[in-house]
Amino acid sequence: MSEHETYDRLIALLDEQGARYRTIDHAPEGATEVVSGLRGNSLAQAAKCIVVMVKVGKKVTRYVLAVVPGDRRVDLNAVKALLMGTYVSFASQDIAERLAGSVSGTVLPFSFDDKLELVVDPALLAQDEIFFNAARLDRSLALSAKDYERVAAPRIEPIAG
Repeated sequence: MSEHETYDRLIALLDEQGARYRTIDHAPEGATEVVSGLRGNSLAQAAKCIVVMVKVGKKVTRYVLAVVPGDRRVDLNAVKALLMGTYVSFASQDIAERLAGSVSGTVLPFSFDDKLELVVDPALLAQDEIFFNAARLDRSLALSAKDYERVAAPRIEPIAG
């Protein structure tokens, strides 16, 4: 799936579900700290999205799309414990981009791949509105946090350090 296909799929899903969002065009940027400044949102409102690989035993590998507030870090050990894993690391860039359907810096806080489990830290959902790059470096979305939770249906667990 190309970035534009992922973007189009997201917008179609949000429209179909009646979600309250707005688009924000900006200079191409993928770093949470920098793009938050361009969008005018606080780091706590930014959805930082990281693909994590968890080994469960010797033969099973699971992938988690870990979403935390932009002013926090993903606690890898919390993700490992959540899945009762034996090993955890960030997924390789090629696997992360394939599972997410977009390039690094534009990963959505939504999973459109059955192999990618969506886990969101509750601190992000405490915001009224969340902000994230919309599978593009030059466009972000501001989305109602309540609508995000309803539409994305994530597993909600404390995974931010």
